[in-house]
Amino acid sequence: MEAGQSEGLTPNGFPVVLKLTGKPVVVIGGGAVGMRKALAALAAGAVVRVIDPRSPLAFPPQVTHITEQYHPEHLEGAVLVFACATPEVNAQVVLDAQARDVWVNAATSAEGGDFTLPAVVRRGELTLAVSTGGASPALARRIREKLEAEYDQTFAEWVQLLAEVRLEVLATVPDESRRRELLDSFADWEWLARLRTEGVAKVMEAMRVEIRRNLS
Repeated sequence: MEAGQSEGLTPNGFPVVLKLTGKPVVVIGGGAVGMRKALAALAAGAVVRVIDPRSPLAFPPQVTHITEQYHPEHLEGAVLVFACATPEVNAQVVLDAQARDVWVNAATSAEGGDFTLPAVVRRGELTLAVSTGGASPALARRIREKLEAEYDQTFAEWVQLLAEVRLEVLATVPDESRRRELLDSFADWEWLARLRTEGVAKVMEAMRVEIRRNLS
């Protein structure tokens, strides 16, 4: 048994949220799949370049499109690589990226790369991710669709409200335990219900009343 591996457990994926702002990301293959990966990386703030000699798709001007056949030097400087070309090219990209200790995702072989991508629901700063470890992307997609229906745009407003009120609590409530209890109470579902019926302004004022009450 390997160190750190408990008996009866198999290694599983380790979920993380990567900060890619300003980081170079390379996408090999400029088809529909490559376009989705490039746009997702761009939305995360990455500096994106796509390698494809004959991509028919028009990438945003922020994406550098290199119209060349893939060769290993295209990976230089990358912190993340998406292999979205043919299975043969993708297999080579995986080998080249791993030789450079660069994380790589292979669109044609979930088990071949270093990471898989979850199905994601975003509501403002709230991110919900569903992964089956590549076993069933269809199931992950169906769960995502269910979450999309259950977690509407009000959650984005709630998260933004909690972020603002947290700053006020930290700045005005001196007692640490009282701060913790107060912030925990603001995350109760009843506040979401009030937000749906009363709106942001009234809920914010109600939260501020609770803050002032904890100052006395």
